[in-house]
Amino acid sequence: MRVTFYGVRGSTPSPGPTTVKYGGNTSCVLIELNNGQRLILDAGTGLRALGRTLMQDNSSINIILSHGHWDHIQGYPFFAPIYQPDRQINVFTSDEGGHKLLCSLFDQMDGFNFPLKAEELPSNSECIFKGAEAVLFEKNIHLIKKPLNHPGGGSAYRIEDEGVSCAYITDNELDPPYAVNTRYDEWVDFCSGVDVLIHDAQYTEADMPHKHGWGHSLISQVRQLAIDANVGTLVLFHHDPDRTDAELDEIEIENEKFFKQYFDNNKSYCAAEGMQITLQKQIAGGNTVIEVK
Repeated sequence: MRVTFYGVRGSTPSPGPTTVKYGGNTSCVLIELNNGQRLILDAGTGLRALGRTLMQDNSSINIILSHGHWDHIQGYPFFAPIYQPDRQINVFTSDEGGHKLLCSLFDQMDGFNFPLKAEELPSNSECIFKGAEAVLFEKNIHLIKKPLNHPGGGSAYRIEDEGVSCAYITDNELDPPYAVNTRYDEWVDFCSGVDVLIHDAQYTEADMPHKHGWGHSLISQVRQLAIDANVGTLVLFHHDPDRTDAELDEIEIENEKFFKQYFDNNKSYCAAEGMQITLQKQIAGGNTVIEVK
């Protein structure tokens, strides 16, 4: 499995001189499986750059949304493959949280919020509301989901591929003041033993209590989850748009100090645009080799 980050910010894009190292585009992650299948997680502004690389072939594209907030869909109208005649694009949405998530990727292209309407696109774009796991399983993509603790609902995903695993949990509040969709102990079970955990870590203690209930986790909470779930590699994701490169550098240093208290082999990173993680199961010993570039 190979994981490539194209957008790592939350809430709004944040271009500028203080975000060059980690990037300012909003959520978009590409998962490439050993069998050649590809899965795009979320369609924030990072999707635009990914679209340019996907123009090199004409294979079908699978996009799965965690939820429909703007920072997770706003790259879709600028995704080059949707303008390719007959290109097959499958969009999987979630009905977690007690109500159906409309296919907001298409809804935003209504002729008013965007000059083109979704029905005018030359590609074959299909929105799949239910049974994402079953449809993707037929494509040999093994995925399970869990409801997020986030205003408006949404889903987290765990992807398994030939003995390696990656969990994608963005826009998730581990200790929310509102009704809990997934308890902390359930998150521990969901993430248990995962090779790579990509988790929302938008806030620090300094952001509280003002932003408690806004649907995002504290960095310290996510670190503890990685320990409790025996995660191999933690990737902090969905950075606050005001978080500078220098501040994220400091967070990485704090991460290293924190994990050294527990296991020498635990790794932690702040997600950055262009970061690529390759996971491969060793035949001898059964360990997972993780390479980060």
